[in-house]
Amino acid sequence: MKTVDLVYFDAGGGHRAAALALQEAIALQQRPWRVRLVNLTEVVDPGGSLRRATGIDPEALYNRRLARGWTLGMAQELKLLQGLIRLAHGTLVRTLQQHWLRSEPDLVVSLIPNFNRALYESLASALPGVPYATVLTDMADLPPRFWIEPGQEQHLVCGTPRAVEQARAAGYRSDQLSLTSGMVLHPSFHAPLRVDRALELPALGLDPARPTGLVLFGGQGSMQMLRIAKALQERQLILLCGRNEALAEALRRLKRPAPHAALGFTREVSRLMALSDWFIGKPGPASLSEAVRRGLPVLTFENAWTLPQERFNAHWVRETGVGRVVRSLKALPAAVDQLLQDLPRHRERVAAIDNRAVFEVPGILAGLLRRADAPPPAAALRRARAADALPALLPDATPGRPGR
Repeated sequence: MKTVDLVYFDAGGGHRAAALALQEAIALQQRPWRVRLVNLTEVVDPGGSLRRATGIDPEALYNRRLARGWTLGMAQELKLLQGLIRLAHGTLVRTLQQHWLRSEPDLVVSLIPNFNRALYESLASALPGVPYATVLTDMADLPPRFWIEPGQEQHLVCGTPRAVEQARAAGYRSDQLSLTSGMVLHPSFHAPLRVDRALELPALGLDPARPTGLVLFGGQGSMQMLRIAKALQERQLILLCGRNEALAEALRRLKRPAPHAALGFTREVSRLMALSDWFIGKPGPASLSEAVRRGLPVLTFENAWTLPQERFNAHWVRETGVGRVVRSLKALPAAVDQLLQDLPRHRERVAAIDNRAVFEVPGILAGLLRRADAPPPAAALRRARAADALPALLPDATPGRPGR
């Protein structure tokens, strides 16, 4: 039985969600693999030494900033983070080499950005021949080298043609690239749902005769949702606050003319989307894709507070015609009016997008495993034998060291 490692971390929550989605799809397809979820943070800092030394949990800090809407300036911080990762590259590689030697996977799949250089190089040096793949959970590689590291013999699984273009520009060959039909979503978003708005919306305190907007800003929520609820006084809303209970409580206390329901963490996001008519939230690749999968036209934001890795997603919304993009809360009420006036056209555009990525990726991974098991072509064998013979024919160029 082959062992497949899915690498994730908890900054933002989407990476763990993608790993769990792939694990579920692999099980549904009855692939004969042992799937392991690998939390990178636990591998490189198993004792929490960084947290103890600094008093800071980087993942918790990132998630707290998302919850409070403190995203201005994160483009500069991301550049700093990438610089620190480059400085720690040697240490990361050595730590990861030991991990791979102990765990011996047959295939490693990364669902995270920024660390793919260290992950790939450590695996290639510790277990030569074991394939490595990165499944992008963003629609594009922004900023550069966030996901796509040039000069590596790994495989990239891209959810948009734009990401494929970026990979080709970085030197990746066609046989190193796979294009899926979208972002990886949990299989539950692909299952048919029967909902009864006449029964289920009143249970939430909502009017089934009114158009209903679903507001979602990721698993950590955002205080921006409170401002949205105030800006859209006349619109009926379902507001999903994730693990941000303070936000949920503030929204429950809010008095406004139109009904609204504020919910904390729930596993019923897919069902709640099916009860709604339109979506509003930040341009996160997962939440936009989930809404579109459930047939909802979307309304999202693009401004200085937009996370750098999510800025292309607003362009995707415009390009595909699945919704509208605004720059500020001031423009939001008019944009909602326009979206609802043109709802049939937007629904038509939404219905044209058939994202099956979570079921496509296991087939791509199976191909990588088959390729790894296949004997190398005769030409490759001849090149390898010639390379092995070179040290015996040429003197070592290192001063003071004899040739072999």
